[in-house]
Amino acid sequence: MPLHVPPAPAPALRSVVMALGSPTAVRQAPTPSLRNAEGPVTPELPLPVHVLDAITPEGVQATRLAGWRFLIRCGDRAVAAAETRLTPDGWAFSHFFEGPYVTSTERALRQAESLPQPYQARLLSVPGLYMLTLWLHEDVTADGAEGHPQATDLLVPLAPAPPGIAAHLPHRVSDLLPVLTLRATPAAPVAPATPAPPTPLLGQPA
Repeated sequence: MPLHVPPAPAPALRSVVMALGSPTAVRQAPTPSLRNAEGPVTPELPLPVHVLDAITPEGVQATRLAGWRFLIRCGDRAVAAAETRLTPDGWAFSHFFEGPYVTSTERALRQAESLPQPYQARLLSVPGLYMLTLWLHEDVTADGAEGHPQATDLLVPLAPAPPGIAAHLPHRVSDLLPVLTLRATPAAPVAPATPAPPTPLLGQPA
């Protein structure tokens, strides 16, 4: 089924296009693949980046929109990504980057295209676990900048994923959230053992 990509704010897209057109911005970015790209580069597949700030023991999530991310394509592959952020003056370019999450995002999007049900594509970051997932939201008409993960949405952990969590394996939110809750909840401190009272000697009162 077609994967729905929500439209990014026009100022965010314009800021990325302007950065790509700036030799200084590209040259100073820590992105050899972007600097050495042969041929035109274009920003594609804008994805809203939501951050999962907190998971309570009850499973209640606190998420917020942190920015919009664009894959920068050259030819038939993504060579980098561009991040935008909201400033007091509106959406603005933040930085270019490359690395494993660019490749794994592209791979996860291709996987999502083959699912039998249509989804809206988003990214969900879990900073407490150093984890990034492709968030497949069931409501394809929703505003991509708003909302929280629903029980029947899918989360696809991107590589590298935390130990014990398989990358590129879709999980329902209702199944993965308890795992994330367990990982993100600090263990309760163990109270020191109370020493037993001394045993009275024979002939002494207890």
